[in-house]
Amino acid sequence: MLQGKERAAYVQNMFDRIAGRYDLMNRVMTFGQDQRWRQFVIQQTQLPRGGSLLDLATGTGDIAFAALNADPSAHVIGADFSVGMMLVGKKRPNGSVVRWSGADALNLPFPSDSFDAVTAGYLMRNVIDIPRAFAEQMRVLKPGGRLVLLDTAPPPDNLLRPFILLYLKYGIPTLGRLISGNPDAYQYLPESTQKFKTPDELAALMRAAGFVNVAYKTFMFGTTAVHWGAKPR
Repeated sequence: MLQGKERAAYVQNMFDRIAGRYDLMNRVMTFGQDQRWRQFVIQQTQLPRGGSLLDLATGTGDIAFAALNADPSAHVIGADFSVGMMLVGKKRPNGSVVRWSGADALNLPFPSDSFDAVTAGYLMRNVIDIPRAFAEQMRVLKPGGRLVLLDTAPPPDNLLRPFILLYLKYGIPTLGRLISGNPDAYQYLPESTQKFKTPDELAALMRAAGFVNVAYKTFMFGTTAVHWGAKPR
């Protein structure tokens, strides 16, 4: 697998290529569960009424729109380095309500202590420097603000693991070819998932970055995790 800046460039181009069918592919390969996970993410932000939310790796805005559905008075910025994904999001109903921003998760263009909550869906598995990404998320959060992450997780070692590995190796790339026309992109997803941090490891990195009250919950037989933590007051 590519590393460093080459990997970052590959991921950026990949998301631009799959933007048109990204949402449909997510619904299909998660059996429709991804929308429920995003609602859980918004619940864990504990966003105050009319609060400010930065959604990183916003893609087409699924988490951003979930936040606005929960509180239409929220101030939501959706940030991503894939312009193609955000262009799709802008065309969605109420797409103009979200403030869209091209942004590098390792060098965020926002002032310190700006947001009540930061969310990120499928970001941490793709960044090339996890501690730096956490440092930027910590910086832009207000004291007491919450970080909530949604991402895939390596299949846990249980009786379902062989079947999950088969689905990752053959099922997802096949769906990617049939639905998005980009099997390579959906070959990357299972490969990067298996090499990603376990939920415990990612939680430990959050604590090392200074986040407090860190916890997580897993879904879909342990292959998806939502982590949360807070910036100290």
